[in-house]
Amino acid sequence: MKSAEIRQAEQQRFSVDINAVANQRDKVAFSRLFDHFVPKLRAFSLAAQPGASLLADEVAQEVMIKVWQKSHTYNAELASVSTWIYTLARNARIDYLRKNSRHESDIDPSDIWNEFVDENADPFLAAQQKRSEETIASELDQLPLEQKEALHKVYMEGKTHAEVAEELKLPLGTVKSRVRLALRKLAISIQR
Repeated sequence: MKSAEIRQAEQQRFSVDINAVANQRDKVAFSRLFDHFVPKLRAFSLAAQPGASLLADEVAQEVMIKVWQKSHTYNAELASVSTWIYTLARNARIDYLRKNSRHESDIDPSDIWNEFVDENADPFLAAQQKRSEETIASELDQLPLEQKEALHKVYMEGKTHAEVAEELKLPLGTVKSRVRLALRKLAISIQR
């Protein structure tokens, strides 16, 4: 274990390097920070997610980019350089996991329910359910293509409105309007 003097000298060196990056865009100082912290950041990520090498690499890269871009925001009065960098790493890891937690599934929910047989099913309710499903499917086919596409991406693919807007290269308000209009049209159709 390092003695207090060695840790203090190391933190002072980091502080000098981060200030050189912030004030002079010093690439040599950044290289020293990079060489010291990248292996530690990878180990930090791998300790939380063993075997997730891609996550570890992404987080380390993202953190070092932020160190370069945001070094001027570092405040020595609030935290040591190590603490600041590990806070960036924790936040980058959380952001990465949030961003990559959504996924599409090849499972069609209707296939699951088609195989399920309820022996106590009420024939009247079953007929009503079948009619509702057919009405919704029919009304979905009547929607304009852009509304149907937005609705599918939000509700079937589980994407946020912002993700759909980015994917379709549309303003966020347009995507929200398409989803809202589609839902309103379906509600009116079903109430008939």
